[in-house]
Amino acid sequence: MSRNAKINTLLLFVVVALAVLPLALGLGDHKEEPFTGADSEAETAITEIRPDYEPWFSPLYEPPSGEIESALFALQAALGAGVLAYYFGLHRGRRQGELRALAQRDTTTSTASTAAKTSTTARTSQSTEYNEKTENTVNAGNTGKAGNTENTARSHPSESASEASAPERT
Repeated sequence: MSRNAKINTLLLFVVVALAVLPLALGLGDHKEEPFTGADSEAETAITEIRPDYEPWFSPLYEPPSGEIESALFALQAALGAGVLAYYFGLHRGRRQGELRALAQRDTTTSTASTAAKTSTTARTSQSTEYNEKTENTVNAGNTGKAGNTENTARSHPSESASEASAPERT
């Protein structure tokens, strides 16, 4: 299991524990409505502290029942989660697309670069072989061996190995 999978599993267990533990431990049993929202809790606390408190604003829309209010809240939460998921998914997709484009460009560039290096290396090694053969032929010609000076023109890298190494017969 990868590190990310372990972290995700741990977070899932924490979320389940946060949902189940209050129910299992009986938290809120002493209340009339055990799991009410923060708004009603705040309203209760304010009226206990200052019974003559008047709210500054009244709600624009008050649903006819608590179930409809809960459904609207769940819809609002779902829409918010959808917007956030879209935003993060869009940016992740863009980043992955940019990384793929860079990788493809680097692969194309490195392939062309490798081909050029290979071609240059092959030409360099052929040129080195040609220079060594020419030098050996010239040196052999200087030592007094007859007929070897004519081989210098034929030992070019483009000629086959058998032609370059075979002595000329006259």
